Parts: sequence; structure tokens; C-alpha cells
Amino acid sequence: MEATIELIKQLKQRILTSRYLVAKMANAESLRLYFTIGHDLDAEIKTKAWGDKVLAIVAARLQQELPGLRGFSTSNLKKMRLFYNAWAAVSEISSSLTNQLGNSKTEMSSLSTNQFEANDFSRFISIGFTHHVEIILKTEKAEDRWYYINQSAVNFWTVNHLRSELTNRSHLNEINRSNNFKNVLPEEISNKAIRAFKDQYLLDYVNVEDGDDEIDERVLERELVLNIKKFLMSLGNDFSFMGNQYRILVEEDEYFIDLLFFHRGLQSLIAFELKRGKFKPEYIGKMNFYLSALDDLVRKPHENPSIGIILCKEKDHKKVEYSFRDFSKPLGVATYKTSDTLPPQLKDALPDAETLKKLME
Repeated sequence: MEATIELIKQLKQRILTSRYLVAKMANAESLRLYFTIGHDLDAEIKTKAWGDKVLAIVAARLQQELPGLRGFSTSNLKKMRLFYNAWAAVSEISSSLTNQLGNSKTEMSSLSTNQFEANDFSRFISIGFTHHVEIILKTEKAEDRWYYINQSAVNFWTVNHLRSELTNRSHLNEINRSNNFKNVLPEEISNKAIRAFKDQYLLDYVNVEDGDDEIDERVLERELVLNIKKFLMSLGNDFSFMGNQYRILVEEDEYFIDLLFFHRGLQSLIAFELKRGKFKPEYIGKMNFYLSALDDLVRKPHENPSIGIILCKEKDHKKVEYSFRDFSKPLGVATYKTSDTLPPQLKDALPDAETLKKLME
């Protein structure tokens, strides 16, 4: 019976691996097609000095030639041209997409710059065309685009999650200075920690009105716990939720950490303190105390030092920098952005504030 179970596991893995490879090959072929179509359209438009309106004619004629054809509307043809123009200048991409896409040896190790890795091309063809278009539309620099391509491929980001990361500008985390990780952690851990945390988190599923900070912090915490799956997606890969109002007992006094996580990649406890207002230097002392208690009372012997993140509405970078200067515990300060606008369809349907006031009267 055990042998049968093992056989089933092996067969399951083979099937899943095969399906992944087939899907990857199909996606790669689609990208090649869209790239070459983008090339042909761009060449014709430039050579014959046509305007973009010709794309509508091309889309209509394609429908006549291939009735029921999907995915080749005017807007999609524009995206194909955009896709081509974004990567035409990168010879390793353009030559691979047009000539050697099926060659598994085609890699990007020959790039002259240091911003690309050898497996980048494999990741490039692993994400869908819609992912590529979103990245191109929201970024300008090649290194920023590669950040999102790599993250999307490695972490299997959906298009919606990618859009959140793009709105959040998570690539700026690479140059984030709102932490002291490099100064207090070993290099191999500090680099991972810098990549693991963001300068700002987009919490568009939370809607907390301005008001008393003390009350709103509890409301914010409750909203995050109720939406813990979405919050984990906002945080990124490898975070595990351990609890809210996590109790630690020091001597005979109780203390409660707003949110406690464990990060598998860092092998560290992650304490989050929520603040509704602007960052204040005194927050650092409290977090430093929490981290000391976690390291002594909760952390396992094989785990790395606990990390603290103060999540607040606003921050002044200079105040954050000065606050970190003499602390030896790994600390970071990040901001968050919640939903503060109604969807257009609801905004049009509801009366304005003045009209609503009159109705209430």
C-alpha cells in the first residue's frame, strides 16, 4: 500500500511538471508571436508613415480573414507594438524571441551589464503577456522592469497582485533607507531582510477613517486580521501569521505586540506595531524592548534575531535615520496607504456631503 502511495505521488509530480512545461512553452510561443507582430506593425507604420488608426483596419481585416479570432483587437495590437518597442533594443531578448525561443540553451548570460542574471530570460517567458504590458506601462527603467519580471515569475504573482506591487512601487525597497538592517545584521541576512520588506504597503482592502489614533489603531488591526490573507499577500512571500495582540510576560507584567509573524526565508520572528499617525522617535524604544523580549523568551536557538517593523501613516526619513542610530536591534519603519476613495460607480450613485446632510435633516 505504501508503494502505491509513493507511485501516486511520483505520477502526480510528473503530471504537474509536464503541465507546467506545456503551459510555459505555450506562453513562450505567444510572446514570440506578439513580439514579431509588434515588429511587423511597427515597421509598416514607420516605413509608410501610417498613424495608429491603421491598427483598427488591421484588426477588422484579421477578423474577416479569421472569423472568431480572439486577442487581436485594436487595443491588443497596440499592446503588441508597445511590447516590441520596449524590448527591441535588448538584443538578447529580441534575438531570442524571434530566432531561438525554442532553444533551451538561450540564456542572458552574455549581457554586458550586471543588472541581468543568467536565468532572467527563462523568467521572462514564464510570465504572461498581460503581466508584461502592466510592467511596461508602469515602469520606465530596465532594471525596474526586470525587478517585477523576476518577482512575478519567482513568486507566481497574479496580474492583480502585480498591479498592487506596481502601485506600491515595491522596487524602491531596494534603495530603502528606513531601516538599520545593514548596520546590525550579517550581510547575507541583511540583504534578504531589505528585499523582504517594503517602504510602503498598499492596504486598499482597508478603509479606516481619520480620527482618534488610539481607537483607529485597534480598528486598523482588526481590519488587517479580518483580511489576513490579503495582508499576507501585501507583505510578500514566506510570511506566516502567528497572531495579533501577541502576549509576552516580563517578570509579572504583560505586554502585547500588535501583529507577530515568522519569515521562513529569514528564519526570524517579525513584530509589527501599528500607528495611525506620523512616526515618532519614541516608538523605537518600545519596539526595541519587544524585540529583546522576543529574542529571550520566544525565539528558538536556531533562529536569527527578531525584526521589528513600525507601520505608520507617515514618516520623516531624517527622524527615522536619527532614531535608528544607536540601536542594535534590526528595526524598520514603513508607511501604509489605505482605501480613501470610493469606486467610480458608487461615487456617482451616492449624493454629495451637502445633499446627504439635508436628507438626514
